[in-house]
Amino acid sequence: MVKSPIRLLLVMSALVILTILVLQPLSVFHFEGDIEVLFPKGIVALKERNLLFVLQGLMLIVVIPVYVFTFIFSWKYRASNKNAIYDPDLVDNHVAEYFWWGVPCIITLAMSIITWQSTHELDPYKPLQSDKKALTIQVVALNWKWLFIYPEEKIATVNFIQFPKERPIHFEITADAPMNSFWIPRLGGQIYAMANMKTELNLMASELGDFRGSSANISGEGFSGMTFIARASSEEDYEKWLKTAQESTQALDLTEYNKIVLPSQRNPVVLYQLKDEDLFTKIMNKYMHPQGK
Repeated sequence: MVKSPIRLLLVMSALVILTILVLQPLSVFHFEGDIEVLFPKGIVALKERNLLFVLQGLMLIVVIPVYVFTFIFSWKYRASNKNAIYDPDLVDNHVAEYFWWGVPCIITLAMSIITWQSTHELDPYKPLQSDKKALTIQVVALNWKWLFIYPEEKIATVNFIQFPKERPIHFEITADAPMNSFWIPRLGGQIYAMANMKTELNLMASELGDFRGSSANISGEGFSGMTFIARASSEEDYEKWLKTAQESTQALDLTEYNKIVLPSQRNPVVLYQLKDEDLFTKIMNKYMHPQGK
């Protein structure tokens, strides 16, 4: 009466775990377009993804044996197995103690070392190694849109950036709205945008394409539409786009900026000629206390 339900339970549990192990990797590839962090298009995102896989693999060294031994013990010490030795007074099994304390400690130490090294290697403020000059893009998080300023190229855009593939991008990030978070999942991790502060992020695309950029911090009513396109193109296409932007009939100065800063949702892409080269500094300084007060 007991033997059959136990066997059925073990078989069903084994089938469930086997199904998960088989379907999980298949589902990842099926949803490639949606799980952006697992299919990176930039060197920073690739290193972050690989770090995630390495740490997950180390943790599975503990997780998998737990499941295996659970089935073994459940089968060996089932009620119908009269040959199993039941010893409730068994204590101080040194082999078992070394195993379940030693292995997790070693894995924790290994994960700590790997995480420490990767944290310094992937420091968002650290410039990326390249023989090409980094492209500086200043980012301003607004309600609920993104303003991008190219100070050297003297252009600005709303909800769109373009840059050459395999060229480092140095983002300088601030906000003229509640705290937000700048994120291009295909290229690298997020970093916060805060008023009166400047954070930095260095990224580089390794492939051509349009990548989704978004806000990674809930910021109110228009949060869901606070997205932008990050386009990695060839140098030739970038130069053509840059020329188009520099010939735009829209001009961005402090007066025009004061119109843009007003809250609005799902804004279209707009290209501007940059008429105020110190605009990013002025945006940051508007929250500074006057000297002497």
